[in-house]
Amino acid sequence: MQIEVPAVPQQELMKQQTTGEKSSTIRQRVEKAHQLQLNRQSKTNSRLSVKEIDRFCALDDASENLLKQAISRLNLSARAYHRILKVARTIADLASIEKINNQHIAEAIQYRRLDKQ
Repeated sequence: MQIEVPAVPQQELMKQQTTGEKSSTIRQRVEKAHQLQLNRQSKTNSRLSVKEIDRFCALDDASENLLKQAISRLNLSARAYHRILKVARTIADLASIEKINNQHIAEAIQYRRLDKQ
């Protein structure tokens, strides 16, 4: 997975940054999401089989429709479909949200689109 990160203007780079999330806070959230995955399915989301994806990455109707549109518009393969679901599951885990929703699917699709460019 790749994401696009715009260049930081020199003025912004040179001044003291006081906003943003601390690395220690991000680390705690990642560790919590990792433990949640192990507790739920005894492995990380990246290692889920197709059968496990169906079980642990269930979508509501709105999220399923969004993903169907992306599959059609972006001509995604079955492999890409499963990767998007696993990334969306991880995004939901990082937010401590039990059910994958439209926002998680949209973010995962966006990462996939950047990866294809």
